[in-house]
Amino acid sequence: MLAEDLLNEMIPPLKGTDSAGKAARWLDEFHVAQLPVLDNRHYRGLVTEADLADFDNPETLLSELTLGYADAYVRPDQHFYRVMELAIENKIQLVPVVDEQHEYAGVVTIADAIAAFGQQPAGGQGGGILILTMEERDYSLTQISRYIEENNAKIVSAHVAQDEADPFRIRLTLKLNTDNLARITATLERFGYVVAAQFSGTVVATEDEQERYDALLRYLSV
Repeated sequence: MLAEDLLNEMIPPLKGTDSAGKAARWLDEFHVAQLPVLDNRHYRGLVTEADLADFDNPETLLSELTLGYADAYVRPDQHFYRVMELAIENKIQLVPVVDEQHEYAGVVTIADAIAAFGQQPAGGQGGGILILTMEERDYSLTQISRYIEENNAKIVSAHVAQDEADPFRIRLTLKLNTDNLARITATLERFGYVVAAQFSGTVVATEDEQERYDALLRYLSV
């Protein structure tokens, strides 16, 4: 499933000519922590609650604000795994979708991306999500699968993407058939894999995993 298949039509973009007051109202109305801001259909960045906290005058135009996350977007034809990874990397609740001309196409929320992840063939069971980073030469799904199976778990689905921060590394997103990730994570880290993020659906085995799962719930605003 691609980003263009998951566009959320309920969340509107703001314009540079909109006021900070309007942005604050929309953030509250749509129960989100960020909203995209456009300049003649071109994506400019995300306005956040923190941005608006610095302005006492609600009539301040968004064009006067310095916006962040200008590079936090995906193309329409990118896989929803990348949407989820980008949201986690930037700690944002939604990811703008921008075409080759940098024109705004819509947004995908992390809730929609997680839902799409859950719709992948999994035998109807829950499970956890692991995101690993490694050098390309160290990638072996067979080896990684063996380490996971040694901990009485299996890989349900996997997706490999280039690590945009390092051309010599890759990011591997795994969905597993278990929520208990502590022993699996410890095993993978013992063999040199870097666990960039981990989320479980029901069972939270460690304090670190609890913090990550709570963060995911905050992203979803539930």
